[in-house]
Amino acid sequence: MASSLSTRVSALIISRRRFPFVGTFCVLSTLSISSLSSSSFKSGCAQSFSVVPLLRSKFSSKASSSTIKMEESSKTVPSIVVYVTVPNREAGKKLANSIVQEKLAACVNIVPGVESVYEWEGKVQSDSEELLIIKTRQSLLESLTEHVKANHEYDVPEVIALPITGGSDKYLEWLKNSTRK
Repeated sequence: MASSLSTRVSALIISRRRFPFVGTFCVLSTLSISSLSSSSFKSGCAQSFSVVPLLRSKFSSKASSSTIKMEESSKTVPSIVVYVTVPNREAGKKLANSIVQEKLAACVNIVPGVESVYEWEGKVQSDSEELLIIKTRQSLLESLTEHVKANHEYDVPEVIALPITGGSDKYLEWLKNSTRK
């Protein structure tokens, strides 16, 4: 038993070095956890075994009652989060207000203190900016992009969209009802 357990632990330690984080937990979940006791080990490896049931519960296919997947509800629409950087607070407020007034988004957060490092015209630049986090319908991305281009100070404004794959059902319904169709 001791040599079998030692072989398993050695294989686990080697696996932790070779596989990505998720792969390691897949290896952990195949081990017989009941054969390990906390008195058998003095390293941090034994402590890792207690997270396997937690990971199973966190990554199970059951959806929480307070969240909703976008494609499962007719009360919501495919939605996105869009990032746009602006040079200062005043420009951010002006653009955010016009986006919400035009119903191109339900909400715009203005995040101060963003430092952007980028290449422009062959030189690495660094500027303080503010970040707009815009929540809207996926179907409005083209109109939103055109609005940003027409009302932004930059020659090439950042407009990057990420899908919202789920979230609070009431918030996603509000997002749908607060934007144009």
